[in-house]
Amino acid sequence: MPHVHTIIGIAGASGAGKSRLARQLNDRLRTTRSSSDVAILNEDSYYRRRDDLPFADRESINYDHPAAIEHELLIEHLAALRRGEAVEVPRYDYGQHNRHAQTDRLEPARVLILEGILILHIPELRELLDLKIYVDVPMDVCLARRLRRDMVERQRSLDSVLQQYDATVRPMFFQFIEPSKQHADLIVPHGGENRSALHVLLNHLDRQLM
Repeated sequence: MPHVHTIIGIAGASGAGKSRLARQLNDRLRTTRSSSDVAILNEDSYYRRRDDLPFADRESINYDHPAAIEHELLIEHLAALRRGEAVEVPRYDYGQHNRHAQTDRLEPARVLILEGILILHIPELRELLDLKIYVDVPMDVCLARRLRRDMVERQRSLDSVLQQYDATVRPMFFQFIEPSKQHADLIVPHGGENRSALHVLLNHLDRQLM
């Protein structure tokens, strides 16, 4: 079984385009490499299990605060993947604000792409990243993307999305996410739409996989 050779972290605001950049890197690499050479892991999968709380209480949790995510388990999984061990990644249900009973098995890949809003905020997590990327996009663009995503994909109302944005998303961005930009090795404006940055990253990863 292969060991993880390179872990790339992609951070930035909710709606900045982290997932799109991660998918583009993954898809482009898979056109020239084995599918086992690259994998994506999402910080969102590690939202804490909340079986002890009723739905109304789970709905009101500040999901943009570091305490909402089980980073301890994420760090354990990254270390295991680095050793060449497969892990069972939690599966999160956004509609229920809780984890599924099922997990998803993730095998080690030579390049692992980790994306999430808070991955550059946690010092122990930063130490495991070989390349730290921050996707820098204006907040009004992020809000527009978040509205489309939450209303279409997660069947949420306009009012609930805007209320959450004002109450937690925007304040947590300025408290935790934007300051973590100082830890990035590479800042990418426009996210997945930045073709020049994508080209640089692909060349770097190609060299890692040779």
